Amino acid sequence: MSLNFPNTSRSYDPDRGRIRFWGHDNATEVPFFLEEDALFVLYPQTAKTEAGILAAFDKARDRIFAVAAKVYAPGGRRGFYTLTGDQFSPAASS
Repeated sequence: MSLNFPNTSRSYDPDRGRIRFWGHDNATEVPFFLEEDALFVLYPQTAKTEAGILAAFDKARDRIFAVAAKVYAPGGRRGFYTLTGDQFSPAASS
């Protein structure tokens, strides 16, 4: 089975400037962090508030999950995965 995202919860950590969300590979929970700069790459006009950042995450959820699935290594021993703005730039999609 591949990575999926049945849990739509996410949380914002303003001190570290990132959003935490979770994927699942069978019964294994896989933690991810999305650096907030990635949201500003996707939506430059995002308000720099918790509400604005979480709204941008929700708007970009499908794209975020697609990138997360690409970087995920099944069976890997990583504690978590961090997604950055570089992974969402126009050059990254080519």
